[in-house]
Amino acid sequence: MSGRVEIEYCTQCRWLPRAAWLAQELLTTFEAELSELALKPGKGGVFVVRVDDEVVWDRREQGFPEPTAVKQAVRDRVAPDKSLGHSEKPAS
Repeated sequence: MSGRVEIEYCTQCRWLPRAAWLAQELLTTFEAELSELALKPGKGGVFVVRVDDEVVWDRREQGFPEPTAVKQAVRDRVAPDKSLGHSEKPAS
């Protein structure tokens, strides 16, 4: 286990449920690969996903993430050889 994921979300926007749901999705998919998953309260419309302090998703640049897109970004950093099964779509 090596991956630490952090989801920073805007408390003013009431995005905790969205962040918690995404956290659950990631923990379910990567239960053996993640060492920690943190929810970090923030402000100003922030919704950022980091893996080992590297930003892999930023709502300001990419919009709200689909779980599959975040799972792929996390997988690429913590378990590059892991298949995401039916949720992974081949590149077109």
